[in-house]
Amino acid sequence: MDGLKRFMDQFNKCGELCKSHGMKFGYHNHDFEFSTKVGDNTLFDYILKNTDPELVAQQLDTGNMAGVPGGDPLELLHKYPGRFELMHVKDEIKVAEKGEMGHGYESTIIGQGIMPMKEILKTARKTGGTSQFIIEQESYQGKDPVECVIIDLQTMKKWGY
Repeated sequence: MDGLKRFMDQFNKCGELCKSHGMKFGYHNHDFEFSTKVGDNTLFDYILKNTDPELVAQQLDTGNMAGVPGGDPLELLHKYPGRFELMHVKDEIKVAEKGEMGHGYESTIIGQGIMPMKEILKTARKTGGTSQFIIEQESYQGKDPVECVIIDLQTMKKWGY
């Protein structure tokens, strides 16, 4: 626990240094922050409770949360309002083999996966404090990646982003 606390102190110090130079320090979640427990909470809860929101920006990666207990984007957006300045907008599908994050999911075209992306985006903008939405797709299910990106962007525009 002492090492973890020092790590969070370092995050805050990095945030101070970045702020003094007109930049921001940020953290981007993966899947292990939800599966790793720190006492009765997840590691992600620990990170959010021990970093200063003025110094450490959070980028919520929706896809990295798929299928991971405790990794519900809607729940986190409500639990930590105003805390997620940025979002990696990534939809997921279930796959038989392990996907890019080492579990049974991989990214797909936004709006065509299992995640309630439209609701997640709306909640992120309204409650989560999210102002930057970054489209991310890492798997294409045999489709042309450029065509997938075009569809992703069209979907985001259609939804008002």
